Amino acid sequence: MQATSSGYAPTNGLDLYYEIYGSGEPLVLIHGGGSTIESNFGYFIPLLAADRQIIAMELQAHGHTKDRGTPTTFEQDADDVAALLAFLKIPQAEILGFSNGGNTAMQLAARHPQVVKKLVIASSFFKRDGLFKGFFDFMNTASLANMPMGLQEAYLAINNDHAALEIMHNRDRDRMIAFVDWPEEMLRNITVPTLLIGGDQDVMTPEHFVEMFRLFPKAQLAILPGGHGGYLGEVTQRHLSGEQPEMAAKLILTFLKE
Repeated sequence: MQATSSGYAPTNGLDLYYEIYGSGEPLVLIHGGGSTIESNFGYFIPLLAADRQIIAMELQAHGHTKDRGTPTTFEQDADDVAALLAFLKIPQAEILGFSNGGNTAMQLAARHPQVVKKLVIASSFFKRDGLFKGFFDFMNTASLANMPMGLQEAYLAINNDHAALEIMHNRDRDRMIAFVDWPEEMLRNITVPTLLIGGDQDVMTPEHFVEMFRLFPKAQLAILPGGHGGYLGEVTQRHLSGEQPEMAAKLILTFLKE
């Protein structure tokens, strides 16, 4: 699907790349670690754009957006998304964040609550023990060689610079290694309607999705069959997705219209 428009927004010293699809109520899509708009949401955007104006961006060091030379944080990414919405003159929007994008979405709701109308948190977490056992042992030794080829190819198709690809990988890896549990109170203070989605074979445990569901004051929970991002048609899971993205899109749009 072709973007209606695209460009770069000045956001906190960074030229942030964005794309807009369709028309209607604005729905912001925030990609996960190591991803681009296409690799994360290329399959999913057409399923949503008939009902919403889709605004997707590529955060620091990802895709079209250059690295600003500082560590990547969820807080900074949230501030960058808020700055993008201000640049686009969108006072409030629905937010969907996948994986690390879900962490960014939670920080956006915590730091800039006035811009968030509804929240969809897809395959994300707020505590280290919410991820499968051994995740951080793997992350401590992760290198570019471990990065799924689908993600590498998607980045290089945009920016054929292996050094920049490694910077993106290392920024996201180091952010995960340094992650410190967020307080439960942060989630309790996010009062907008929130939909939590995950896979039953996800990177996060089903028990963690339930724990998050219990903390958000106005939450719904859906655990779908499959792995990390299969229900979105994410590039590394696309061949396994089946009809999951169509089902997930209907579920999300139903929640947003309620």
